[in-house]
Amino acid sequence: MSRRAVLAGLGSALLVTGSAVAILRTRGYEVSEERRASLVVLAPWQLVVLEHIAARIAAPDDATDKSIPSAYDVDVAGFVDRYCAGMHALLRRDLLRLLGFIEHMAPLAIKKTARFTHLVDADQDRVLAWMESNDQGLMRGAFASIKALVFMGYYRDPRTWKVMGYAGPFVKRPVGGWQ
Repeated sequence: MSRRAVLAGLGSALLVTGSAVAILRTRGYEVSEERRASLVVLAPWQLVVLEHIAARIAAPDDATDKSIPSAYDVDVAGFVDRYCAGMHALLRRDLLRLLGFIEHMAPLAIKKTARFTHLVDADQDRVLAWMESNDQGLMRGAFASIKALVFMGYYRDPRTWKVMGYAGPFVKRPVGGWQ
């Protein structure tokens, strides 16, 4: 066999194996049919990953305080999905790739082989902290970007404003204040 034939065979085997792994790694995500139908940009698995990321980034300081709405309660992932529809195609592509990286590759940084969505909260926090404090500016920038999107989605909801002591905008404020 020629070297070219061996390399072509190895390349084909890697492609097939990589495709099989990708298919297997993007299965098993529970998303209701109603929620699937509402998706604009995100695939169901990306929605689940984003929900987990948002839950950790916007986690309340006091988990026992049930008056603080969760990222799921204010539908941060749904907001980001709709927001992405208006993004430049290259930025949207990068964000979707970032979600895949966080789900499948980033846990390796803390010596975990499970998906990000299968990690316990403390390990998810460790993965995100690793990204935030990484030596590589690109990784820190990626974390800052996802954090900004999560905060845009979280703090747009009036129910979250009291956490910061914010009474809401003065423009078009209802007589009784924002609820």
